[in-house]
Amino acid sequence: MQYMFLIYGSEAAIAASTESEMAESVARNQAVIEKASAEGALVGVGALLSTSNATTVRLERGIALTTDGPFAETKEQLGGYYILECKDLDEAIAWAEQMPACGGGCIEIRPMMELPG
Repeated sequence: MQYMFLIYGSEAAIAASTESEMAESVARNQAVIEKASAEGALVGVGALLSTSNATTVRLERGIALTTDGPFAETKEQLGGYYILECKDLDEAIAWAEQMPACGGGCIEIRPMMELPG
């Protein structure tokens, strides 16, 4: 089954990070990516730009309304994702424990629906 790992963290904390802290985080994420790829579990991975680059779209009475930024103010923002093929939730949790964001933010694990076609 495929699981999506939604990576949440504080954009303010990331912005306050030193270059060496950022380099360490990138290296730790790259290590997880390489391990997941080597084990045949990696389906996809991506990072998102900050919420200042986001646009939210809503339909109200058939009219599209757009606003800058995310749909809700939160302490933690969605920063990226992994999609991994895992045999079960226990294996997915074991992968999440290896991801750097697990130590400073949080990782939401969601099984993915299989869609026809």
